[in-house]
Amino acid sequence: LCWAICLFCIMKIIIIAAISKNGVIGNNGKMPWHSKEELQLFRETTFGFPVVMGRKTFQSLNKPLEGRENIILSRDEKFELKQNCVVFHSISEAISYCEKRKSEKCFIAGGGEIFKQTILLADKLIISEMNFEISGDVAFPKINEKKWNKTASKSFNNFNVNYYTKVIRQ
Repeated sequence: LCWAICLFCIMKIIIIAAISKNGVIGNNGKMPWHSKEELQLFRETTFGFPVVMGRKTFQSLNKPLEGRENIILSRDEKFELKQNCVVFHSISEAISYCEKRKSEKCFIAGGGEIFKQTILLADKLIISEMNFEISGDVAFPKINEKKWNKTASKSFNNFNVNYYTKVIRQ
């Protein structure tokens, strides 16, 4: 059923993440590094589009992302936000909401559980690979090279951005 729904949707689902060389994306509920340049790339890429993220990721930001519709996922049916955000309790609800709003793109911004649950739904990946290893308690799922083609790469001071598109089987 999921593939039938996605077959007709025009909206692109794009996972965007910054990961260390060893795959770490978080530690104790926070991103374990700060890169102004990578954050600027994230802002420029996602600005004007809905950004879907888990509750923990949202809470680590301390405030909604400006210029983007913040869509928060939480299993807690009682979880509400008074800020300018929308809360859903499933990924399918969040994606349907974006489709109904006729969004051209929908960005998935984490965390680890959300990435694991959406990597098969995504059309594209934008992965900023930091130029270091770091310890942490949350990792990005392994990118299966049989399912993803690296289409471009761009170098920055302390990271490289790799762009992937899903392999379409005939």
